Amino acid sequence: MQEKLKKFFSSYINKESFFLDKKLLTHNYIPDKILHRDEQIMSIAKVLAPALKLEQPSNLFIYGTTGTGKSVVIKHIFSELKSTNTTNLKPVYINCKLKKTADTEYRMLAYILRELNFPVPETGLPTESLYNKLFELIDEKEQIILLALDELDALVKKIGDGLIYNLTRINTELKNAKISIIGISNDLSFTDDLDPRVRSSLSEEEIIFPPYNALQLKDILQQRAKIALKPGVCSEGVIEKCAAIAAQEQGDARRALDLLRVAAELAERNEDKKITEKHVDLAEQKLELDRVTELAKTQPRHSQLTLYSILKLFEKGKDQILTGDVYEVYLSLCKRNGYKTLTQRRISDLISELDMLGLISTKVVSKGRYGRTREIRLAIAKKSFDILKSTFSNMFET
Repeated sequence: MQEKLKKFFSSYINKESFFLDKKLLTHNYIPDKILHRDEQIMSIAKVLAPALKLEQPSNLFIYGTTGTGKSVVIKHIFSELKSTNTTNLKPVYINCKLKKTADTEYRMLAYILRELNFPVPETGLPTESLYNKLFELIDEKEQIILLALDELDALVKKIGDGLIYNLTRINTELKNAKISIIGISNDLSFTDDLDPRVRSSLSEEEIIFPPYNALQLKDILQQRAKIALKPGVCSEGVIEKCAAIAAQEQGDARRALDLLRVAAELAERNEDKKITEKHVDLAEQKLELDRVTELAKTQPRHSQLTLYSILKLFEKGKDQILTGDVYEVYLSLCKRNGYKTLTQRRISDLISELDMLGLISTKVVSKGRYGRTREIRLAIAKKSFDILKSTFSNMFET
């Protein structure tokens, strides 16, 4: 086997690849020209342009489903602002879905301070002292801070809206500097559950990114394929099929790019001469299988039990699933499998985490004098449902 591996790796180094540069088909790459987002780019630019004259821009909220170009547009605009001027303008972009960033209010403040070139230990200081240091650091000179908080809904679900409230009110305490908040979210109803004071401060201006259609996704893929893949490696219909599949799934450009990249990888591994529509079909299956099974395997045991409870309720055909329904099934599963049960409040937290992972979607609804609860819906395809159901049924006694 050792000799076989050596031979394989040696031949692989000299093997022809379909790729010129694979990273150009990933989400992290920011193209020089962003297609089909001119209107949104100019709208955001007009809101933020006063910062170049050291005038505070309005706070801005950007909505749009996953893969509609929100993050790439903000990064592109921030890059242009940095190149236009100025030591007195500081754009800061933070992805709030990263666990090490948005786990706690402390970590979030520490991350912002590090972006402003002030080192902060991972833990150990009072949160109030971080706020004081942030105010002091920002107000050292006349400047404008543009703070973009991507996946802001994930942050608020994890730590509440206290941090956002403090950040939107910070300007009342600053003498020299000003800070403007740019919130970015996939959840169109996200601000409905915010404190009204936070909502009014945060949403001074709003811009919506619509989903891409199939023709727009085709243009995006062709743009990337020209620089990422060697000429002639795609069979006719491959790019169109990737675009069509992604257009059906909420117009997600990330999905389209993933499909094309993985299709090329599969064709290359099989030593096929071209990327074909067959490879796109295989890529679609692989991406869904990888995402769902990985999430299922890596979740803590009680998160798995909670998700399995939701799946069982949907299998029974319940139209409206509430937190209380999930908790009843969860208790039953724990009893059958010998697990100590968590409180309903803790299960509610786990449901929020599953929402953040994109496996389910939740909506808070009022029950009048009975308080508030959440309606739960699945956010995965039928194929993924079947995969998860099979995985969990093998893990747990039902």
